[in-house]
Amino acid sequence: MAQQLPVPPLDDRRIPAKITLVAAWTSFMFLYAYVDILGFYTPGIVQDILDGKVYEFDLSQTFSVSALTLVAVPIFMIVLSATLPARANRITNLVVAGLYVPATVFNVAGGNWLFFYGLGVVLELILLAVIVRSAWTWPRTKPSATGVTLTTGPDRAPEATAHL
Repeated sequence: MAQQLPVPPLDDRRIPAKITLVAAWTSFMFLYAYVDILGFYTPGIVQDILDGKVYEFDLSQTFSVSALTLVAVPIFMIVLSATLPARANRITNLVVAGLYVPATVFNVAGGNWLFFYGLGVVLELILLAVIVRSAWTWPRTKPSATGVTLTTGPDRAPEATAHL
């Protein structure tokens, strides 16, 4: 009979807050785009667009600039989440995600297919909740007299890093 060797546990280190935020904003953008793209398959939508209407709005330069702005902000949040310093990053993510909650909920009003648009909105709200939670619970560092910093956070064991 062969002896079984113990299997070491899987490595499950915490993902840095910046990476979580970048991933969540990227996922949000995919959902945001695909709900709109798949919405073109809703009967009458393309004809309404050809007739110059989106939901209750006339197609115009103002509408297009507004729509571009609504989509550009989360796109820039992907880059900002990767590059801003922690404090500015945290505040920016909390503010922007908070502002996108009502904007996201409003999107269900324009859909004829309530289950489709409702599912899209629920999934987007889940990602916004992940963003708010990740920004809100951003791990903090505790400086020590030895020059070693302990990084702590929810569900995180202290991790020592030396400042050289």
